[in-house]
Amino acid sequence: MRKIVMYPNECLTKPTKKVTHIDDDIIELLDEMYQLIKKNDAIGIAANQVGISKSIVVIELDEESGLFEMLNPEIIACKGKSIDVEGCLSFPEVYGTVERYEEVTVRYVDRDGYEMEVDATGYLARAFQHELEHLKGDVFTDKIIETIAPENLVAYMEEHGYD
Repeated sequence: MRKIVMYPNECLTKPTKKVTHIDDDIIELLDEMYQLIKKNDAIGIAANQVGISKSIVVIELDEESGLFEMLNPEIIACKGKSIDVEGCLSFPEVYGTVERYEEVTVRYVDRDGYEMEVDATGYLARAFQHELEHLKGDVFTDKIIETIAPENLVAYMEEHGYD
């Protein structure tokens, strides 16, 4: 099982390369990335967060929205703005508010090689944007509006009406 790369590893700050063909190594990477988000109680992960410079993202917000395994994803439409709390596997114990689009449409290739499009709103749209930024070598800490100390996270969430 691969390990999660921690900031300031340069793999996190360089743009990734497009996937040009899907082979057993790509399928194995997708499976490992999914296992890592489950193991770490996370929502998503980008391939460069495990040291692989490929344009791959795996996201599963919840069972209702389902699993997204995205190769070469790109945002093709966006609308609205919202500010919400984010964290990141590559930045343990770092939390903050970030402004993102409220709605996005993402085009990508799935593990079977099919081109797909998905419309997302709310926190799923936020997760897509967060992970796709990783692929460009961007990190969420550069966008933080208000930092939230780990010991204050639960209180902040309760104060702002989160479950």
